Amino acid sequence: MFTVISNEIIAENLHKIVVSAPRVALARKPGQFVMVRLDRGEERIPLTISDADPAAGTITLFIQAVGASTRKIVATRAGESIRDVAGPLGTETRIINWGRVVCIGGGVGTAVLFPLVKALAKAGNHVTTIIGGRSGRFIILSDELAPLSDTLLITTEDGSLGTRAFVTGPLGDLLADPERVPQAVFAVGPVPMMKAVAEMTRGQKIETIVSLNPIMIDGTGMCGGCRVKIGSETKFACVDGPEFNAHLVDFDGLSDRLCSYRTEETATHPPSECKIGRWAAP
Repeated sequence: MFTVISNEIIAENLHKIVVSAPRVALARKPGQFVMVRLDRGEERIPLTISDADPAAGTITLFIQAVGASTRKIVATRAGESIRDVAGPLGTETRIINWGRVVCIGGGVGTAVLFPLVKALAKAGNHVTTIIGGRSGRFIILSDELAPLSDTLLITTEDGSLGTRAFVTGPLGDLLADPERVPQAVFAVGPVPMMKAVAEMTRGQKIETIVSLNPIMIDGTGMCGGCRVKIGSETKFACVDGPEFNAHLVDFDGLSDRLCSYRTEETATHPPSECKIGRWAAP
């Protein structure tokens, strides 16, 4: 059993939950995740480890309540317990000093982006972070990301906060400026957003990494549910990823698989997006 230390609402339907998991906190690397199960018989949910405190033995998870299982998890109060927190799972992010990097987060993808920005900044990179959402109330972690970033840019579709644009707008400005072109781009968010970022950087051959969110059941590569096509190969996001070269990802195939259980999901909660794995875009 894993004790919930704190449970805080930080945006609409989005909770920041700190859990006591000493072994996970000690071993966790940026980009990795855990499989969470509230109790016997409940669904296993993959969640990115957004932060960890090895000294305190805690990990931080950002959880959006979009379905029956996630609603039960976020209803867990401080002092109560979660039955299973298995991990860390997945391949850690390759962190080097690229020089100039751009980190892009769409919606709750920003929560997955947070540990990457933190690690890239620590490695000495010049980090420009771009985060976006439908409106200002869906922008998360801006206060936490600002001190880690050399530049933080916020976009909203309705213009209620930051610039009225998609996250690809500021990226386009950077790519058009020879003095600001990045050596690497990291993107986490809705599939259409990641696909658009990949197409924008492809022509300049800028290394672009995306964190994928396919349907995932066990997190160890046994079920095959999280398979994705990367170039000519089939990979499992849980063990080979979740991060991949964006220019090789079959985003159309990924989109199709994410919608596999649309009927079942809409039976338990209002439709917002297809199966979203570790994040969704509000």
